[in-house]
Amino acid sequence: MYHKVKSYIEEHHMINHGDVVLAGVSGGGDSMAMLDMLRKYSQEVPFSLCAVHVHHGIRGEEADRDEALVQDTCRSWGIPFLSYHYPVLELSKKWKMGTEETGRKVRQEAFARAKQDFRELQGEAVSRKLEDGANPLEYRIALAHNENDAAETLIHNLCRGTGLKGLAGILPVRDGIIRPVLCLNKQEIVNYLMEEHIPYITDSTNLTEEYTRNRIRHRILPLLENEINQGSIRHMAETAQLAAQAEEYLSRQGALLVEKYGQKRENGMLLSEEFWQKEPVVSSYGVLGVFEQLAGRRKDFTAVHIKSTAGLLALQVGRQISLPYGLKAQRTYGGIFIGKMESRQLETTEMQELLIPGRTFFRENPFFTQIILNQGQKIEEKAYTKWLDYDRIKQELSIRTRRPGDFLIVDEAGSHKKLNRYFIDEKIPSEERDKIPLLVAGSEVLWVVGGRINENYKITPRTRRILEIQYQGGKDNHE
Repeated sequence: MYHKVKSYIEEHHMINHGDVVLAGVSGGGDSMAMLDMLRKYSQEVPFSLCAVHVHHGIRGEEADRDEALVQDTCRSWGIPFLSYHYPVLELSKKWKMGTEETGRKVRQEAFARAKQDFRELQGEAVSRKLEDGANPLEYRIALAHNENDAAETLIHNLCRGTGLKGLAGILPVRDGIIRPVLCLNKQEIVNYLMEEHIPYITDSTNLTEEYTRNRIRHRILPLLENEINQGSIRHMAETAQLAAQAEEYLSRQGALLVEKYGQKRENGMLLSEEFWQKEPVVSSYGVLGVFEQLAGRRKDFTAVHIKSTAGLLALQVGRQISLPYGLKAQRTYGGIFIGKMESRQLETTEMQELLIPGRTFFRENPFFTQIILNQGQKIEEKAYTKWLDYDRIKQELSIRTRRPGDFLIVDEAGSHKKLNRYFIDEKIPSEERDKIPLLVAGSEVLWVVGGRINENYKITPRTRRILEIQYQGGKDNHE
């Protein structure tokens, strides 16, 4: 098994002579097997190996046990060990994120800290190398994803709706992150642990079906393997690799299209009308590349944003839409300009179509939405999380700030109140009124974010579907 992983590492050029590999080790079987294989590989190709453990402060004594196992094993194997503690539940509330997303964020922070701490851990040896004019240390973060994880990701993304990037899912190498055991399935890893007598623990949260991924892991993958095809997991992992290759190819072609038909302008890029006449799948990747270049990130830009941007071509000059991270797309003479909004525009004209379900950014703060069935649940009474009767919503919803003519329905009789009157009654300072996000359908306000919701969309016993919408740009206070 080790030789299979060794070949995989070399095939994808994961580790070079003199690199520093920071291995994420939870104490579970996957990460312990990976750590052992990296330890063996470091004896063949000289590089520095360090184990990084993140204690999430959630599972009490069980989490302490995990940390102790990794630390003791590293001491036995002669591997440097770094551990970082985070109160994930507290941070989740503070940051207004789910625990899974908070966990990812603290792990990213832990690895950033580990790069600095490793240099201090190595002390004079590292300092001397840098002073001698040697190349700066190249850090690699090693994560223990395997073929089963790749299959789970593919199924998860496919069910939620995805493009090629979502089908590609987990890649062997990207942005300094390597996955040395991605070529192994779960059973191969279990066999290796038994053969090599490697200690490991099982995280109790992996045994529950509270999380979607666990349900895929425990129900869907075994069904596919046992009743459809025994090689299902491997085939899905291979498909993900093909999707990754196609994704990379289309990204390159899109960039070439932008280079040929795009013109750099101050604070943005003009994509000519010729650009939009090319093959849509290639031009879509070109637009994504422009989004990423201007925003500094690609996450949260979706097919909806690409379609909305392309749709400007059929509109008159001057029409524009807002995009995540303070970007805009505007119809101009000769094409469509994509660039950064001016501060004045951000304050007065921004409007963002609400994705349902999904995540929508407004002034860099996200709104999360999902549709749930009404089963008599207790209604959330939080200032920045609201439940609305989705069956009564007939128009597309948007997030924006106030405009003339905006109104609320304020009682069961259907009485209207102008938004401006509402602000006056609630004693909201005039200088704050243009800053408050609104959930709207045309001129009808469904929710004054941080304040009340429209009476017409409150949950009733007759409600079948509930729209849950959460805003993460406000304080975590209760109404």
